[in-house]
Amino acid sequence: MGTPGEGLGRCSHALIRGVPESLASGESAGAGLPALDLAKAQREHGVLGGKLRQRLGLQLLELPPEESLPLGPLLGDTAVIQGDTALITRPWSPARRPEVDGVRKALQDLGLRIVEMGDENATLDGTDVLFTGREFFVGLSKWTNHRGAEIVADTFRDFAVSTVPVSGASHLRGLCGMGGPRTVVAGSSEAAQKAVRAMAALTDHPYASLTLSDDAAADCLFLRPGLPGATPFLLHRGGGDLPNSQEGLQKLSDVTLVPVSCSELEKAGAGLSSLCLVLSTRPHC
Repeated sequence: MGTPGEGLGRCSHALIRGVPESLASGESAGAGLPALDLAKAQREHGVLGGKLRQRLGLQLLELPPEESLPLGPLLGDTAVIQGDTALITRPWSPARRPEVDGVRKALQDLGLRIVEMGDENATLDGTDVLFTGREFFVGLSKWTNHRGAEIVADTFRDFAVSTVPVSGASHLRGLCGMGGPRTVVAGSSEAAQKAVRAMAALTDHPYASLTLSDDAAADCLFLRPGLPGATPFLLHRGGGDLPNSQEGLQKLSDVTLVPVSCSELEKAGAGLSSLCLVLSTRPHC
């Protein structure tokens, strides 16, 4: 097999969902989240879509907002995609499970092979899944259980799948991410560092590691553009959101840094990995 990161294929499409007015109520999916500035959240979301389309050159598909799905914009929790296969998740929160329906249809329309989670004992949020290009790590968290991780392993049999304990209310992707094809970035909290140590103990592949001041800064997206030979991108939280982590991000010299903001959307629990689904193949459309 090739070097680490080869499985992080060239990206062609990104899927996002619009921000509904119901997200601003502070009662998102019954979660008791703080009220947020709807206009600011929608601006942040619009800028993200623009960066995905114009800066990264992806074909952007935007699902319309649905008032009955206040957390619908966090569609990264609804599917795990690798190659031409999309595993439709079963979110921990029953109120969020209807979010998968529109995502399923959009991915079907793009020609992906859809795999369903039929086990009612399984829970899986997509942002508990980190794909490194050579293997999957699945966070065992408040949101994702062992049965959910087993279904990831059953679905993506060509790759090793390891489980990583995640403490607190975080998802795995809220603690660490890929800063390049061979580099794992992680926040400085004990939870983040514990997760990275567990990953290092489980893998057979050598990854460099980079610690950032903020856990949220590690929730970034490493993306290969469609043109062969082009420098990969790293979509990350910018200095307006997380100024203390910018110096660390500058050490990632093999990527083009693309900063975005989601400070308002973060109040609803959003991180970058939750706000979009990126397809790393060219599906049939």
